Amino acid sequence: MSIDPETLPYRPCVGVVLINGEGRIWTGQRLDSPSPAWQMPQGGIDDGEAPRDAALRELWEETSVTSDLVEIIDKTKGWVTYDLPPELLGKVWKGKFRGQKQKWFLLRYLGHDDQISIDREHPEFAAWKWIGAAEMCDVIVPFKRAVYDEVVQTFRAHLAD
Repeated sequence: MSIDPETLPYRPCVGVVLINGEGRIWTGQRLDSPSPAWQMPQGGIDDGEAPRDAALRELWEETSVTSDLVEIIDKTKGWVTYDLPPELLGKVWKGKFRGQKQKWFLLRYLGHDDQISIDREHPEFAAWKWIGAAEMCDVIVPFKRAVYDEVVQTFRAHLAD
C-alpha cells in the first residue's frame, strides 16, 4: 500500500541558526545517518508550545546551551516546508507526516565553546563545529538542501562565508 503524501500534514517544527561572534554557524554531525550528515539544531513543537520556546528548548536539549547564553536576532517570517523523500515517507514520525513546516530562529551565541556539550541524555550528534554559510548548505542531507538555502539567504547579512 502506497501513501499519498498529499493526504498528510506537515509536522510543526523549529530550527536554530546559532552563530558565534564571527558569524559562523554551529552544526552537529548526526548520529543516525549512515553517511556524514550535518545539521543545525531543530525539532518538533510540543502541543501548546510557542515556536520561540520550542527553539530554546531544542537548542538546550541538543547542545546544553541555555537561553541566557543566546540573543535572539531574527526569525523567518513564515513557515519553511520540506517533503520527505519517498523512501522515508511512512517510516519516520510513525508515518503521520509528509515532511516538516519549520519556523527558524537566528540566535547569537554569547558563551564559550566549552559551555557547549553534545553529550546529552538522548544525544543526536557525534561531533560539532562552527562553519561558514556556504559549507552549511553543502553538508546537509539533500532533501533538506532547499530549506537550508532559504534559511541562509534569509539571515545572510549576519552570516560568515
